[in-house]
Amino acid sequence: MKWFSRLSISKFLALGFLLLILAGALLLMLPAASESGRSTPFLDALFTSTSATCVTGLVRYDTATHWSLFGELVILLLIQIGGLGFMAFVSFLIELLRKKLGLYERRVLMQSTGEKNAANLHRLLRRILIGTAFFEGLGALLLSFRFIPRFGFLRGVYYAVWHAVSAFCNAGFDLMGGKFDGGLFVSFTPFATDPLVTLTLSFLILTGGLGFCVWSDLWDYAKSRLAPLLFRIQKRQDRAAGEQKLRVSLSLHTKVILSFNAFLLLVSTLLFLFFERNNPTYADYGFFVLLLVSFFYAVTPRTAGFNTTALSSLSAGGFFLTVILMFIGGSSGSTAGGLKVGTLAVILLGMAAVFRGERDIRVGKRRIGSLLLHQALAVFASYLLVSIAATLVVCGFEPHLPFPDILFEVVSALGTVGLSLSSATPALSAPSALVLILLMYAGRVGILTLVLALGKKKTASTVRRPLDTILIG
Repeated sequence: MKWFSRLSISKFLALGFLLLILAGALLLMLPAASESGRSTPFLDALFTSTSATCVTGLVRYDTATHWSLFGELVILLLIQIGGLGFMAFVSFLIELLRKKLGLYERRVLMQSTGEKNAANLHRLLRRILIGTAFFEGLGALLLSFRFIPRFGFLRGVYYAVWHAVSAFCNAGFDLMGGKFDGGLFVSFTPFATDPLVTLTLSFLILTGGLGFCVWSDLWDYAKSRLAPLLFRIQKRQDRAAGEQKLRVSLSLHTKVILSFNAFLLLVSTLLFLFFERNNPTYADYGFFVLLLVSFFYAVTPRTAGFNTTALSSLSAGGFFLTVILMFIGGSSGSTAGGLKVGTLAVILLGMAAVFRGERDIRVGKRRIGSLLLHQALAVFASYLLVSIAATLVVCGFEPHLPFPDILFEVVSALGTVGLSLSSATPALSAPSALVLILLMYAGRVGILTLVLALGKKKTASTVRRPLDTILIG
């Protein structure tokens, strides 16, 4: 059937995620999916399926105590598919069936992964598969050193694999509830001072949030740098020609993403350390433990959703910084959501160019087109307006909830983060839950993609109106 090829790429991606969410909701409604053996209400199953598929982590029930093994595996599968991207998963299935990707499928995959060259899609797919298996396997191995002694071998391995997938896909789901002093929604608070667990989760979150094209670019760059050493060892006569052929430089996108990610990580860690230095919750922590906690909170809001201390104990500065990081999110073409680092980078670079009085946006020896800046500003304005509108709507439905809790929930849902300030998600009414479902869906698919999918395609007018001006600033 080729009926889907008549759909626009944006509609295909939006429809694919929607069908996956509905399928997951139907599976989670089955009595076998709950620990009690009773069917879960449709709204709660839909909320959980959306949260898992959109790799958010907001939950109506504590994952470990409400869902059975079957339910946990359904959630894990939704996380893995949603994290890699719906179209990437479809492409894997096509490859397994030993069929070739058609032109339409290639175009959809290029948009969903950020790849610009169709000739590189097969190589990128292979690297996504191998890279995902490697990083999740490495993370599971490291986590097993802590989980096996606590839970036993089989459960420890299961927990290690489950949380490695959840962390790498930036999902924020965990199975820790009820396992420590009978608490619910505890996340990784029992491991707040454990560097192995904290740093492993941070590594998985950062790696998954970099973006698949960044991985591929770094891999090509590393190979080009290792080539001279390999040629010297093998003593080949055509060494010079081979080195020149293999030498590759990092793309502008990769350089910007790595630079801005490092900057955000460093500044956020120092700010959390400064804001929480006198927080009574961390009074018993030494400097290096507080530094570890600060580093984790600089990582997890973009956009993983784990926490190692009670979020309600954050200072005003820590709270506001967390909201900002949730809004920014990770990188395009990755497992993360949010505004995206690349979008923020283009806006900041455009601001710098305006303040310098320059016509072009220069980045090193390259320049960025003004159309890209217009798109970045449109995405930023869309995220901001949607956040404001959704916050006002939820405030109307939940007058008993404090405003900070509502704002936190809304930004967490739209940024597909999954952090909740005071377990407010289970207490939300049905209309508010539907608002968060829509926010999570829009945050994962992308507001720009969703708008293009819902809108009608129009032919660009060749008539240009007279130029005029409006006072700003």
